[in-house]
Amino acid sequence: MRPLQASRRHWLQWLAAAALPAGPALAAPTPDASERLLPSSTDLPRDLAAALARKEPLVVLATLRGCPYCKIAREHYLLPLQRAGAFVTQIHFLSDGLLRDWSGTPIAHGALVRQLGIEVAPTVLFYGPGHKEVAERLAGSYIPDFYGAYLDQRMDQARAALRRG
Repeated sequence: MRPLQASRRHWLQWLAAAALPAGPALAAPTPDASERLLPSSTDLPRDLAAALARKEPLVVLATLRGCPYCKIAREHYLLPLQRAGAFVTQIHFLSDGLLRDWSGTPIAHGALVRQLGIEVAPTVLFYGPGHKEVAERLAGSYIPDFYGAYLDQRMDQARAALRRG
């Protein structure tokens, strides 16, 4: 990782942590309305099969409850993407709720986030056949004027990878 990326990542992590409430509320913030509108994955292989049946990549948001940047990404970009026909689901940084991973093994959401090497919330991943990532991850928050363009670029990349087979 280049030094600029590392310092930006640490800055984003600090900024997200500073925006979160302190104390017991940090352990289990309640989901906001937009979080409930976007499904949380319980079975990644099933989600991928459903996305591929639509000839779409599987879009996975790695989110942190209470994260204001995750809420913006979800409400302003991912929910509209889902309404336009994309298959979008989410996994949660600190959740011990179970889902099936790519091998079909039950794993906690938080453990899967760590296993995938995700360090920044929000991070959006794009999966294609064989559960391979078919576009560069969209990690962190960007200036709102650019986030939509970056997401569109990644979706174009992912869809092109699906067409190539």
